[in-house]
Amino acid sequence: MIYMETARLQLRDWEETDLEPFSRLNADEEVMTYFTKTLSAEETHVFYQSIVSEFKACGYGLYAVEVKENKEFIGFIGFRRATFEADFTPCIEIGWRLKKAAWGKGYATEGAEACLQYGFNSLGFVDVYSFTADLNAPSKNVMKKIGMSFMKTFDHPKVEKGSLLYKHVLFHVNRDFKRSKS
Repeated sequence: MIYMETARLQLRDWEETDLEPFSRLNADEEVMTYFTKTLSAEETHVFYQSIVSEFKACGYGLYAVEVKENKEFIGFIGFRRATFEADFTPCIEIGWRLKKAAWGKGYATEGAEACLQYGFNSLGFVDVYSFTADLNAPSKNVMKKIGMSFMKTFDHPKVEKGSLLYKHVLFHVNRDFKRSKS
């Protein structure tokens, strides 16, 4: 099923054929720079299964993204339930991960903007959050471009103390604010 289309992208259900390119994406050290480690094929399969389960449980999730022009799978953009221990969880998180060849083309911003509209207008979300390692300037830029506001920095409880990725930033957008800007 296709959930959203933008001028250049389709955000759709996952297909078994996505697993191989998804594994390559998660094994790419550059793509995974702001994560604690790359993922093996087995870890990617477990992640894939959790994505599929979340769709079944919630009716939303991390949508597979393909370029309309050539039907190429380039990664994911979408929503997750963030449930780790923090003063802002549980919450709905928007996130993205695209292969390196798709960087710098505005795909993350284009897809995330469509997701926010879908989340607010079709899924009934009121608040959406996003967070990343403070070092992750590209993702922070996308957060700003899609209308999210910086809330605070925090120490991520699932990242080892002393890691360069321990300090995270939290961004937020509210449905009513987003509507007033549209």
